[in-house]
Amino acid sequence: MAIDVATIRKDFPIFEAGRRLVYLDSASSSQKPRQVLDAMDGYYETTHANVHRGVYAIAEEATRRYEEARRKAAAFIGVRDTAEVVFTKNVTEAFNLIAYSWGRSNLAAGDVVVLSKMEHHANVVPWLQLKAERGIELRYLDLTPDGLLDLGDLDRLLDGARLLSVTACSNVLGTLTPVRRLADAAHAAGALVAVDGAQLTPHLATDVVAFDADFYGFTGHKMLGPTGIGVLWGRRELLDAMPPFLGGGEMISDVRLDGFTPNELPWKFEAGTPPIAEAIGLGAAVDYLNAIGMDEVRAHERALTTYALETLKGRFGDDLVMHGPPDAEQRSGVISFTYKDVHPHDLSQVFDESGVCVRAGHHCAKPLMRHLGVSATARASFSVYNDEADVDALADAIAAADRLFS
Repeated sequence: MAIDVATIRKDFPIFEAGRRLVYLDSASSSQKPRQVLDAMDGYYETTHANVHRGVYAIAEEATRRYEEARRKAAAFIGVRDTAEVVFTKNVTEAFNLIAYSWGRSNLAAGDVVVLSKMEHHANVVPWLQLKAERGIELRYLDLTPDGLLDLGDLDRLLDGARLLSVTACSNVLGTLTPVRRLADAAHAAGALVAVDGAQLTPHLATDVVAFDADFYGFTGHKMLGPTGIGVLWGRRELLDAMPPFLGGGEMISDVRLDGFTPNELPWKFEAGTPPIAEAIGLGAAVDYLNAIGMDEVRAHERALTTYALETLKGRFGDDLVMHGPPDAEQRSGVISFTYKDVHPHDLSQVFDESGVCVRAGHHCAKPLMRHLGVSATARASFSVYNDEADVDALADAIAAADRLFS
C-alpha cells in the first residue's frame, strides 16, 4: 500500500468500536477522522456565533474560521480567488444553482445542453425541469462497452450547444472522464462547461484551471468531511452575471420595499445562516487529505482497485460481472457488480452479517442502470482507510452469499 492504512485508521473513531468494520461505501459518504470532528466541536465549544454579523470577539473568530475554510477549499481545487467559491449543501444544490440561476437567465427554447448517460440524477433532473419549462434540448454522450465515454460523436453533439455538463468520475462505473479534452471541444463549439467533481476531488488532485472548466462542484461528506457542506466554483464573470439562487438574509446589500440589491460574491449565493461548523469541518478534511498528499491517495486507491479487480475476477470469474473500465488507470476506487442472479440488496444484507458495508441500488443513476440492462448493482468503494484485507473480506462475503443462496 502507498500509505500506512493502519495508522490512518487510528484517526477514525468508528473503526475503534467492536468488531472490525469493513466500510466499502465511501462513494456514498466517507467516514470522518477525529481531526474533522474536533474542529467542528471546537467551534461549537469555544466560538459559536453567527458569521458576518457580530462585531464581538467570538463572532469575528467564527467569521475568520468560516472564511479560512473557504480559502482552503479554493486552494484544494487550484483556485486563488475565494470570491469564486460558493458554499452549498452539496453538489446537488450546486448543480441546481447552475440550472436555476445561470440556466434560467441564459437558456431559451431550442438551446442545447449536452450531458452523458452516466450522470448522477443531480446533473440530469434540473436540466429535465428546464426542458419541461423552457423547451431546451438535451443531448447525451453515449458509452463504450467498457464504460468509457464514447467521444466519436462529440463534435456533432456539441454543435450549437450552450453548455456541456458532465461528471469527472462516474459514481457507478468509476470511469475517469477526459475533462480537459471535453472542455476544449465544448469551448471550441461556443459552449460553457460544468463539471461534477463529487467523485473525483476526494481521490485525485484537482485543478479546475487545468481542466479549463467554467463551473465545478464537489462535496464535503465524500472527502472525509461532514454532511451538509458542498462547494460550487464558478468563473467570476459568470457568477457576477447570475441572479441570486435564494433570497433572504446575508445575500443582500440593501433591501427596499420596491426592490433589493444583492451582496457581492460569494455571499449573494449564500442566503441565510450558512453551515458554519460544516464549513470548518470541510477545511479540516482538506488539511487531513493535504497531509497525506493527494498523489499518495490516488496511488493507494489505484493499487487497491487493481488488487480488487484481480481478486474478484480470480475468485468468481464470469459469475461476477463488474461494470466499468477493466483498467484501474481509467477508473477510481468504485466497483459496481452483480453476482449470478442474486439481487444486490440481498447481497448487501448478507455482507452486513460479516461487517462488510456496500451500497446496493441504482445509485441515483437510473438512466445508466437502464443502459447497463440492470435494475441495481452492489457497489464497493474505497478510501484511504481501506486495505487489501478489506478486499479479501468482501470476496469472502460474496462466497458466503453464494453458499447461502445456492
